[in-house]
Amino acid sequence: MPHSTLVSQYLKQLKILTSTTATPVLDLACGSGRNGLYLVENGIPVTFADVNSAAIAQVQQHAYVVNNIKQADFWLIDFEQEGETPLAGKSFAAIMVFRYLHRPLFEQIKQAILPNGLIIYETFTQQQAQFGRPKNPDFLLKAGELADVFADWKILHRFEGIITSAHDSSQKQAIAQIVARKPY
Repeated sequence: MPHSTLVSQYLKQLKILTSTTATPVLDLACGSGRNGLYLVENGIPVTFADVNSAAIAQVQQHAYVVNNIKQADFWLIDFEQEGETPLAGKSFAAIMVFRYLHRPLFEQIKQAILPNGLIIYETFTQQQAQFGRPKNPDFLLKAGELADVFADWKILHRFEGIITSAHDSSQKQAIAQIVARKPY
């Protein structure tokens, strides 16, 4: 599956942020790493974080293949450990989250992004249940929820609605997207 067009649209800003802050972008719950690997291929440092060791190993192998391993760090982490704050004390120029939702992380994400940094977030909304998985409301955003979480940030992009799946044109998906800049 190709990287998200959101990542392409904000590539230049991510390059500027990582070069001026000397901090990487966090690809949180990176899975196959498609979005972070696109950044690495474009010379942007990325920390890939996921609970799945096989996924991290696959991303690591791909980073070696594109010969940009020095641009990548790998963090095997379970973001859903009860009572843990895995992002506490960490700093990133930007954080990307795609197709993942764990609400207790929202405040940690906001704190871990440096001032003037970006959040790029896309995941499923409650309407997704009519099209397929996920169906569990714990993994589905309520209407306007992402915008509410980042209401005190400068919203650069916001979308909420039904799209055609990037890898199956017969499949509909209900998603919300936000790109926002953290205030100074």
